[in-house]
Amino acid sequence: MSMAGNLRKVTGLSRVGGLRKVARLARRRPRVDLSHPARSPLGSSVVNCVTYQDGLRVPGCADLVDAVRLVRKTGEGFVWLGLHEPTDREFAGIAELFDLHPLAVEDAVEAHQRPKLEHYGDTLFTVFKTVCYVEHEQLTATSEVVDTGEIMVFVGEDFVITVRHGRHGSLGPLREELEADPLQLAKGPAAVLHAIADHVVDDYLNVTDAVQADIDQVETEVFSENGARLDPGRIYQMKRELLELKRAVVPLGRPVEDLATRPIRVVAPEIQAYFRDVLDHLIRAKEQIAAFDELLNSILQAHLAQVTVAQNEDMRRITAWAAVIAVPTMVCGVYGMNFDHMPELHWQFGYPLIMTVMAGACLALYRGFRRNGWL
Repeated sequence: MSMAGNLRKVTGLSRVGGLRKVARLARRRPRVDLSHPARSPLGSSVVNCVTYQDGLRVPGCADLVDAVRLVRKTGEGFVWLGLHEPTDREFAGIAELFDLHPLAVEDAVEAHQRPKLEHYGDTLFTVFKTVCYVEHEQLTATSEVVDTGEIMVFVGEDFVITVRHGRHGSLGPLREELEADPLQLAKGPAAVLHAIADHVVDDYLNVTDAVQADIDQVETEVFSENGARLDPGRIYQMKRELLELKRAVVPLGRPVEDLATRPIRVVAPEIQAYFRDVLDHLIRAKEQIAAFDELLNSILQAHLAQVTVAQNEDMRRITAWAAVIAVPTMVCGVYGMNFDHMPELHWQFGYPLIMTVMAGACLALYRGFRRNGWL
């Protein structure tokens, strides 16, 4: 039976009463009857379904029913099922087959979850926020710098289910890297969970390095000669994008710390040592983001200070020119009064004398303001 055909039959389970009802029915039966025909929930949302034994891919196990039957019959290996944005109907059969908790199933389907680690019996449910740097020619007040997605991971003793949401974060290259290292893959589903966590955190570091280049560019422009004319919207946009990155990175600290330190049934102690390395990288990413936030605050304050200084300089120039113009205005105002008897009013050299006085006074004021840096 084909994988797509299996899905069409299994997803009919969701018609019984919705996702929660199916999941509740599944919880009442700790083991699914694998002899039942048409229980392979594979379809349009499935990226891949592979069985591994001793770290090697088992050929001819593309059908999920056969794969699960094989690993549970032999007690060796595990199944890795990869999904991309499945619907309630597509996931209903999977929830029953692997006895997944309805709350975890709901989180996996709906997405938009906070990074977390939850235990449901013998199943571990983990949420990772993935991030991707958005390339742009020039940073503007509306540029998108960081794009986020999600990866949900169900880990049991003999299965790994990955549910991916978003336009990026493909696990295909990661699967190939793991298959190239059979010794690591032979350590079981926990090794896959570690590889995913390490992959996600490495992406955090790559994005923070790219964001640092944008921040350095903004900083250089702020402290350039025309820094006061920089659009402050670019700085606010960087802070908004940095906040998006912070929401993905910071909440993951506690789950990774639990995976690295707390005893968990499906995570062997030898795998926990690898999670401690992931935790170190995550702490580095968190520290970089905190430093970026402080740096952007300093850049914004420096820019506002530059704007204030530029405005003060403009006001000084305006004031200096107003003082220069005030002298001839005053003299002209005096001699513009309608009086018959005024000094030098009918004198032959009165006009040249007044013009000379006004010009000399204006020149003296101009030189004084120029010397003091007002002009």
